[in-house]
Order: sequence, then C-alpha cells, then structure tokens
Amino acid sequence: MNTYGWAARDSSGILSPFHFERRANDDNDITIKILFCGICHSDLHFAKNEAGMTSYPFVPGHEIVGEVTKVGHNVTKFKIGDKAGVGCMVGSCGSCENCKQDLEVYCPEMIWTLKTFGGYSENIVIDEHFAVLIPNSLPLHGAAPLLCAGITVYSPMMYYGLCKPGQHLGVVGLGGLGHVAVKFAKALGMKVTVISTSPSKKNEAVERLGVDSFLVSHDQEQLQAAMGTMDGIIDTVSGPHSILPLINLLKTNGKLVAVGVPTEAPEIPYIPLIMGRKLIGGSAAGGMKETQEMVDFAAKHNIIADIEVIPMDYVNTAMERLAKGDVKYRFVIDVANTLNSSF
Repeated sequence: MNTYGWAARDSSGILSPFHFERRANDDNDITIKILFCGICHSDLHFAKNEAGMTSYPFVPGHEIVGEVTKVGHNVTKFKIGDKAGVGCMVGSCGSCENCKQDLEVYCPEMIWTLKTFGGYSENIVIDEHFAVLIPNSLPLHGAAPLLCAGITVYSPMMYYGLCKPGQHLGVVGLGGLGHVAVKFAKALGMKVTVISTSPSKKNEAVERLGVDSFLVSHDQEQLQAAMGTMDGIIDTVSGPHSILPLINLLKTNGKLVAVGVPTEAPEIPYIPLIMGRKLIGGSAAGGMKETQEMVDFAAKHNIIADIEVIPMDYVNTAMERLAKGDVKYRFVIDVANTLNSSF
C-alpha cells in the first residue's frame, strides 16, 4: 500500500517528506488512518541515531491515534470507524512466558514501533492485538501521548502498588511523563509531591495540576524536611542525577521506580536501602492488556496529556524545541489535516 510521511535520512535527524509502502492488510490486521501522533523524546534520539540502532530512512512516531479504515477477516476487537491507538510496540513472539502473561513489552522478540515506519505518516497497518480501542469520550489529540507517556507511568504505579488512596507519591520531573503521572495519582486519590530542578514550575504544579507539595531538588532544607514521608517515587528524569536524596525521601518499605533512562548510570547507595528495607525498581512500559486498561482509566477520569498541537511541516522546529525542553508538555502532530499540505 503506497503511503507517505516524513522521514530522517541520516543522523542529522532532519525530517522531510518521504514516500514508502506499507504491507497489505492481512486477516489479523487493521489499517488505521492516522489522525494525530505525539512526539516523544525517543523519536528525537532515534532520528539522530544517538543509541546507534537507527536504520535510515527513519519515520518516527509511536504515540499514534486514528480511525480504523480496514479490518481483516479474523479481526474481532475493531470495526471500521472505530478509533484506535498504537504505542511503543507492534509485535512480539506471542509464545514466551512474558507474552503469555500479557507482558509483551518484555518479550525478547518484541518489535519496537520505532524500528518500523512509525506514525509521522498517513496510515499504519498492524495486527489488531497491538492496537487499543480509544473510547469515544477521549479527545484524540490529548490521548495520543498516553500510548507512550501514559502507559510508561501507569504500569509501574499499578505493579508496585503505588496506586492506593491516601498514599504519598513523589514524581521526579514535571515533563511529558511526570505531568501524566501526577494526573493519574490525583485521580487515584493519592497525595502527590513533585520533585524538580525548576522552581519556576511550582505554580503550574500546585495551582493547575493540583499537587500537594513541590520540592526543589537542590534545596537541602526542603529535602531534609520531607525525609521519610513518601510511600513511593516515580523517577521520570533522563538526565544525570543523584538518587540518594530520593531514597532518603522514602518511608520504610518505600519504593523508588525508574522510568527515565539516565545518560549516566547513578551510583546505588546500599546502606540507606538496607536500613530502610527500601526498593529500587524499574519499568519499561506495559503490555497490551494493561495499555487498554490505562486508556479506559483515562477516559473514565477525563485524563489527557497537556499538549501543543502542531502541523507536520513544523516538526523539525518542534524537535529543536524538544531538545531544549521548550514544550508544555508534549507536541502532537495534526497528521490528518496537515500532512497533505506538507508536500
């Protein structure tokens, strides 16, 4: 199937119009006309081949929402006209222990969406198992980032039990992932503290997102006053940072869960872990069953990402701004209304 999108051709990461072919819609597949696609930091990293894993030409995009336009004979989850979403993966082996436990994201043969032609494009063909049904009540542009940012914070909150009313959750970093974690936690009835390097984000966090407290991570007096107060912390930060102050914020039996990927591995201070029976854990994202659960939860509680909608021909500028942290909190491309005009 002839289609088109925007692709990077080399490690400059500069994107430009690109024609290519999708596979035909098979018996288990659905074809989705892409309406919106979020821009994740991973798109930028892969476009520039910063992990040394990119194959060019590279079409980014793994926060995809759109309308189902074709269904295969064996498809049962979707019908034509349904709204569907595609996140960080498009395939797995289906037979390993992880796949059998609905943990496809940890399958050794899992296929990242970023290793294929992604969502900065007209359409996508995908096995129905790797798509989720988007409830009609959920605005599509604000739902797109949930397919990556949303499930990346929702899954560890559920797995590590950081989801109970009255618990105190710390969220490190108020960006694309962090602000969604705040929204989920508040919907679950939790007390939420944002931990940030940016004092300028305090008003936004408290007045608009409704966090209960805000800590500046380099203010030792604030950190000292909050020691031993948190049941858990979701750390969304990818830049280098010390985890000792975060461990000190935890109560006995507290859990620090990393979902950001630091460019430099932090040192792990064992003594504070041992003396508080504390846990450091990690989480990549979630399986397809949990991703559908997350989307349904978001629809029930009217949770969407805070976004800036852009046309396709603004994408290179958006990437430059993203690298500088100049977005609140996620760019979303209006693919359906602006892709054609980009040629």
